[in-house]
Amino acid sequence: MALVNKLADVRAWQEARKLVKSIYQLKGTEDFAKDPGLRDQMQRAALAVMTNIAQGFDCDSKLEFTRFLGRSRRAALEVQSLLYAALDVGYITPRAFKAEYQKAEKVKVIVSGRKRALKTKET
Repeated sequence: MALVNKLADVRAWQEARKLVKSIYQLKGTEDFAKDPGLRDQMQRAALAVMTNIAQGFDCDSKLEFTRFLGRSRRAALEVQSLLYAALDVGYITPRAFKAEYQKAEKVKVIVSGRKRALKTKET
């Protein structure tokens, strides 16, 4: 794993940032405007993916960072679940669902890898 000195260099955070941007664009559609509960929950979950990585990055221990990464991964899973809800009620197309779902999946994979690497370094 390459040495990372600043948050903006963390690949998981970079990908989470892309996810946040695309969720904000997606939730700006007319259909989402009619459902503030789903819209806001999806926005909060996407933001939690990114912010948990940021909070973990500034931790004093690898163990604490891994906990924040776990929260980030679960938030990405929440985004995926909410995407199913949006698809099921017709707020997004299957194509948009697939694209956003894959972005959240990519973040989960990267976060999981980072978490494993941190745990390996502790032992």
